[in-house]
Amino acid sequence: MDAPDTPAIGIVLADDHPVVRRGLRLLLDEEQDFEVLAEAGDVEEARRYVLGHHPRVLVLDLNMPGQASRDAIPGLRVDFPETYIVVLTMQQDPAYARDALAAGATGYVLKQAADSELVEAVRRAAAGERYLNPRLGARIAAESPRGHPGNLSDREIDVLRLIALGHTTAEIAQQLFISGRTVESHRASIHQKLMVTSRADLVRYALDHHLVDR
Repeated sequence: MDAPDTPAIGIVLADDHPVVRRGLRLLLDEEQDFEVLAEAGDVEEARRYVLGHHPRVLVLDLNMPGQASRDAIPGLRVDFPETYIVVLTMQQDPAYARDALAAGATGYVLKQAADSELVEAVRRAAAGERYLNPRLGARIAAESPRGHPGNLSDREIDVLRLIALGHTTAEIAQQLFISGRTVESHRASIHQKLMVTSRADLVRYALDHHLVDR
């Protein structure tokens, strides 16, 4: 148990089924250092609560009405970089997990395993660490193509190189003919995939993997 004066881990819980939310909240409320700040029934409501409460972790159902949760993840990570996202889903296909993590999610938990995995996933996310269902992790590792280091996409490699060379977001956007927001989404994805937290870490990674000259 954390010390009494340690701030609680603030959580926003987003799922469109009230019964599911109730069960998840009961599970999270059992942890003395967790505080569920709000419950949302769709992506837009989740965004409003994140804006208003600044939680450390957003537990986000992958399938909700309105805007697709997966599509919202990159923007949420750009707009609220201090809030980490744990995806909660019934989807056991590794492709969904790979896609959610690439979009910027920090954790991927199967609903059927939530009672044994969600608490650990939230704790890891609060510390900026990734959590993935072990079986899915093994399947993804077995299926991962041998391509760019860190499984970065071609565009992410382009963005990483330009970051390492000292270019600003605006300069990268101009050179790659994309928007600044898209650059920031790629940057968030790179940080997630490489599990780094600073520009210096990105520069070091690019140098170590010969993506730029020393």
